[in-house]
Amino acid sequence: MTDRSSDNFPAVDGWSRRGFLRSAAALAAVPVLLAADPAVAAAELPGFPADVALYRSAYRNWVGEITADGLWACAPADAGQVLAVVDWAWRNGWRVRARGSSHGWSPLTITEGTGAAEQVLLVDTTSHLTGLSLDSGSAVRAGTGVTLEALLTFLEDQGLGLTAAPAPGDLTLGGALAIDAHGTAVPADGEDPVPGHTYGSLSNLVLSLTAVVWDGSAGAYVLRTFRRDEADCAALLTHLGRALVTEVVLRVGANSRLRCVSRTDVPAAELFAAPGSGGRTLDGFLRRSGRVEAIWFAFTEYPWLKEWSVAPDRPLTSRHVTSPYNYPFSDNVPTVVADLVGRMVSDAAWYLAPVLGNAQLDVATVGLAATSSSDIWGASKNTLLYIRPTTLRVGANGYAVLTGRPDVQRVVHEFTSFYRERLTAYAASGRFPVNGSVEIRVTGLDEASDAGVAGAQVPLLSAVRPREGADTAVWLDVLTLPGTPHAEAFLRELERFLFERFEGTRVEWSKGWAYTESGVWSDEEVLGTRVPESFGSAVWDAAVEVVDRLDPHRVFSNGFLDGMLVRR
Repeated sequence: MTDRSSDNFPAVDGWSRRGFLRSAAALAAVPVLLAADPAVAAAELPGFPADVALYRSAYRNWVGEITADGLWACAPADAGQVLAVVDWAWRNGWRVRARGSSHGWSPLTITEGTGAAEQVLLVDTTSHLTGLSLDSGSAVRAGTGVTLEALLTFLEDQGLGLTAAPAPGDLTLGGALAIDAHGTAVPADGEDPVPGHTYGSLSNLVLSLTAVVWDGSAGAYVLRTFRRDEADCAALLTHLGRALVTEVVLRVGANSRLRCVSRTDVPAAELFAAPGSGGRTLDGFLRRSGRVEAIWFAFTEYPWLKEWSVAPDRPLTSRHVTSPYNYPFSDNVPTVVADLVGRMVSDAAWYLAPVLGNAQLDVATVGLAATSSSDIWGASKNTLLYIRPTTLRVGANGYAVLTGRPDVQRVVHEFTSFYRERLTAYAASGRFPVNGSVEIRVTGLDEASDAGVAGAQVPLLSAVRPREGADTAVWLDVLTLPGTPHAEAFLRELERFLFERFEGTRVEWSKGWAYTESGVWSDEEVLGTRVPESFGSAVWDAAVEVVDRLDPHRVFSNGFLDGMLVRR
């Protein structure tokens, strides 16, 4: 096997990365639900709606950095029961936090340190708020607890689909919309947009939504449906957990068949080269297909590049796939990776980060060939969804840089150059802050016209809300194991670089941002100035005004949101 380590990154002696490609169980966790003792429930939650079952539940976010034990939880059977639960919570001074798959990093659901003694109630949307039906030939009505895999499967059966979608199929629709989840897609050269589709976030497809909101005239919380052309809807399209949405209607369009070609033979120096360098650049792949993702493992030189293209008929060399998750070597942690991760964490052997990066690249390279998944073709769902809950769970930061389409290569080049320089400098001093990968995706913005509704509102707090001079978003994520020493300081440097170099930088809500030298979601300048200014004070304040008016009692909030979502 070719040694793909980079001359620009230091080598690590004494540990072989070869010969260990064996299957291994991945790390996964599921919520624990314990039926409540009726007497205890009656004592601690007096007057709680009798027809809604209560549970004791643990909470764990995607990477296990935010956890809680023994929280009260319930699973309302329908929107009416949700309303009854919220009414009870308001009258009794409790807070309600909607919980889907908990596939996120940031403290938008609960904050670290939330305890069983606090008056916080988890509302499980995944048990019953999962209805799916066609609202018309170009719209689907969906409960917010439905998973993206279930939604896309339903659409596929109707000949419908999405242009792009997040890779994990376990995300709930409600959670995805709360943080403007996205895939990766811009128009290829000569490609015409298809009615019912968007190159922006999933939030941009909403035609209407039903939420529990405060009605001042009634003096109570009520269920209300908001149309996309209503001003208040703009704040609810990406509400960050400051609302509880029970159902949405999404605009959809004709399904596509996509070909996805994976390759690991383009060096990072070529793929991320300066504009005008020639060769196989990210910009070149974008122009050809419009749909790319680069996964660049730490301390390696050859990224795993995925390129999707619209292909109505199966290309001769492509394998027809009829189900999603076609990279089993990625979904199930191979023994070589599990062993390295275990040694790094248990023995504090963080210096093995270069070995782990090269092992992950080798696993991808060998796995693509061994599973015949380097060139696959099928209905869109089957190539877009590729991450299961059994994958290796790592921390992730995230940003969207809004720019003009001609400047995408420049943004990628300048970011990756800075990342490489700083990572090399850290390693030279014996610090290895990154042991995962850089992930790069490119999307369009949330153009309101994509909704096909006259007067459609633009999501106020979507990271891809349009801004002057921009038509494209470059999404940049850096992944590393939780607890990695020096990670926060390193990611703080990257964050400051992005905000200072690119005026159009916004945070990716579900991931890590606002870094200090030793923490995350805690830098006061980023929280209080950088983030609001990235939207503009008028937009930020408008969003805060709406969510405060629709939930003046802050039933749908937590300590983090209380501090961040305020007028500036």
